[in-house]
Amino acid sequence: MITARTSALLSAATAGCVLLAPIGAQAQWWSARAPADFEECADRAEKAATKEAKSAALSECHSKFAGRRKAGGGYTYFDFMQNRHFDIAGPNPTPEEQKHIDEQYIAYLEQERRSTIAAAFTAKQQQQPQQIQQAAFKSETEKVPVPRESPVKQQAANDLRARAKATNCTKNSFSCEWPRLSEGLNELKKLFGSSQGATQGKAKRS
Repeated sequence: MITARTSALLSAATAGCVLLAPIGAQAQWWSARAPADFEECADRAEKAATKEAKSAALSECHSKFAGRRKAGGGYTYFDFMQNRHFDIAGPNPTPEEQKHIDEQYIAYLEQERRSTIAAAFTAKQQQQPQQIQQAAFKSETEKVPVPRESPVKQQAANDLRARAKATNCTKNSFSCEWPRLSEGLNELKKLFGSSQGATQGKAKRS
């Protein structure tokens, strides 16, 4: 991780040097004495003759100095990868200070990893009770038998429908009179059938 971080910083520094090389070659926009820190460098860049020269000079100030002055004295370095400020002794971090910053970055990544795992675990724990409740509700629903209508109630309902149909039947209509005629024929069949049976029984006895 430190190697990747250092490689990225070196690449950015190399790109800045390539970009700013023509400026240094054309003219030293500062005097013989180099600026001590970013703030002094930026003050001198403000005095550049053209807007383009001023912009190029400020870019060189940014690439030359990583630290910024603190109001109470000393310098501070802002690590954008950690979104954190570090106090440093000079306008740029020393090797020991840079090592400390890199170690803090590794700890920062580890903390972020743990936070992500903890958040995922908490979300999973919150989902499990809901899934258990849904499964229990489904199981209980499947166990409850569907109520069935008793035969007595079914017969009563059929009688009520038959009476309602008979009441609403149009008088002297075939659909209304046929059930009654059918019932009368059935009674006659039963009567004649019982009479014939009685006659045949007497004949056999005689």
